[in-house]
Amino acid sequence: MTTHSVDEQPPSKENFAELLDEFVGDSANFEGRLIKGTVLSIDNDAALIDVGLKVEGRVLLKEFSLPGQPAELKVGDEVEVFIERIENRRGEAVLSRERARREEAWEKLEKAYQDGERVSGVIFGRVKGGFTVDLDGAVAFLPGSQVDIRPVRDIAPLIGTEQPFQILKMDRRRGNIVVSRRAVLEDTRAEQRNELIANLHEGQVLEGIVKNITDYGAFVDLGGVDGLLHVTDIAWRRVNHPTDALQVGQSVKVQVIRFNSETQRISLGMKQLEADPWEGVAAKYPISAKYTGRVTNITDYGAFVELEPGVEGLVHVSEMSWTKKNVHPGKIVSTSQEVEVMVLDVDPDKRRISLGLKQCLANPWTSFEEENPEGTVLEGEIKNITEFGLFVELSGEIFGMVHLSDINWAQPGETAIQNYDKGDSVKVKVLTIDIEKERIGLGIKQLDDDPFQVAHSKRGKAVTCTVTALHDQGVDVEMLDGLAGFVRRGDLARDRNEQRPDRFAVGDKFDAKLMQIDRGGRRITLSIKALEVEEEKQAVEEYGSTDSGASLGDILGAAISRKQKEEVNASPPAAEATAEAAPVDEAEAASAEAEATPPENEVEAAPEAEAEAEAEAAPAEEEAKDAAEGVDKDS
Repeated sequence: MTTHSVDEQPPSKENFAELLDEFVGDSANFEGRLIKGTVLSIDNDAALIDVGLKVEGRVLLKEFSLPGQPAELKVGDEVEVFIERIENRRGEAVLSRERARREEAWEKLEKAYQDGERVSGVIFGRVKGGFTVDLDGAVAFLPGSQVDIRPVRDIAPLIGTEQPFQILKMDRRRGNIVVSRRAVLEDTRAEQRNELIANLHEGQVLEGIVKNITDYGAFVDLGGVDGLLHVTDIAWRRVNHPTDALQVGQSVKVQVIRFNSETQRISLGMKQLEADPWEGVAAKYPISAKYTGRVTNITDYGAFVELEPGVEGLVHVSEMSWTKKNVHPGKIVSTSQEVEVMVLDVDPDKRRISLGLKQCLANPWTSFEEENPEGTVLEGEIKNITEFGLFVELSGEIFGMVHLSDINWAQPGETAIQNYDKGDSVKVKVLTIDIEKERIGLGIKQLDDDPFQVAHSKRGKAVTCTVTALHDQGVDVEMLDGLAGFVRRGDLARDRNEQRPDRFAVGDKFDAKLMQIDRGGRRITLSIKALEVEEEKQAVEEYGSTDSGASLGDILGAAISRKQKEEVNASPPAAEATAEAAPVDEAEAASAEAEATPPENEVEAAPEAEAEAEAEAAPAEEEAKDAAEGVDKDS
């Protein structure tokens, strides 16, 4: 029989319950709390940690490392973990280093958020609308608009690098934290900007980094403030685009050109740090000198040619070719082409050099003048018809113009130009050559004599006219192979009663005296009245004078009678001579009678008046013949 002492008696049920409550009660108080433990061992990807609760727990090694970095943990290290449960099915404590860090971080973050302090974190992932940031165990959200002051195209350099952040919003219950890197940069830039602007002045040389490039220039970060480096201030030479000389992230040395303290705008320049190539350019490039340059840019009005780095001149489109007009410069030269040019003008103040391309070539206008002086007759093709004339292509792409006034002598230019079409081949005469203005005046009507020259030789003489139109003021006529003339109403007849345009019809012909010639206005004035007065005057001068009181009929009658008496008293030989002379006298009389006789069309216009005049003149004529015979007998 075994005996037991009082001290060795087994515990009662009451004592066991007390011990269990003591152990479990103390352990239960540790759940959901942070506690420090010791690393007992490291097996594969987990660490065994003793937290002093008569149980151990396992924690994955990845929970001890920062994102993208290996875990730095060894046996014997003391670490802080979060107790989720005292014991699981395997009798181990459920521990979490990640939750421990998160709980620890949340406490620090809440304090920083309340105090407005910045926190450090690492961007380690990308999510919709932004990025994820590890704030020493707590995961925060970084919106894409809060990454930088300006949009960042490539964020790869920022991932995995510790950055300062400002907490914008946090909710521990939901586990949400929103941070901003932009707010930190703005505060930092504001401090740097104020310090930089306080000491900034024009002419100051600074170093900066190219932050952004546009078509018109580049923005350079001067350390808290940005300045604009315009494309024209990058270099003295022509820079078509800033990317030809700069790259984003490039470190550059610039000079402050302009600074507006009110708008805080800064204009920068790089070329100002180099020597100005335009100094002494007038002496370096004298007028009329020839140089070889490279075409750097082509525009609608010309081409820019680089004579040396930083010095360019303009070849205007009018100075590119002797013959090609209204042609785009790109059809004559091309970019990067080496060309020979002549200096035409230099303006150092405006930094302009005028160059000429055609001056280095032979002038075809000079050759044309030598080969085809004024008065030369050529044949060419009509290339264009305008409202002021015809453009005719001559030799070697040289064009001349036939003005409206030089197409036809008789027709107006507007009418004459309608007889020509583009592509027609015409003969022309060279009238004028202006080499400086590169103009050639041509004429078509000059191939024939000016009919007004013929009219000028007929001035004061009788010409035959054809009626072309009737007006109240007079009659339009045509004469001398197409020349137009005009007979005024008062010049249609000597008799006032006959001064009526309706006496004539279109197509009627009559003789009139050519009175006036207006070569400028191409107008000729004629008179029937003046012709009648002149014919009467000639008759009086030939047969006698009216000063004695004798009438024109008396004079004519006496002359006829004298001739008849001479014929009767003449001997047979004399009669023969008289017979031979009679036809001559009769021819002269007939000629005089024809000159005194009114034009045929006037007879047709007034037959009754002419018949009466003949009836009255017949007796008088016979009396004149008798009187002439009597005079001859008396003599």
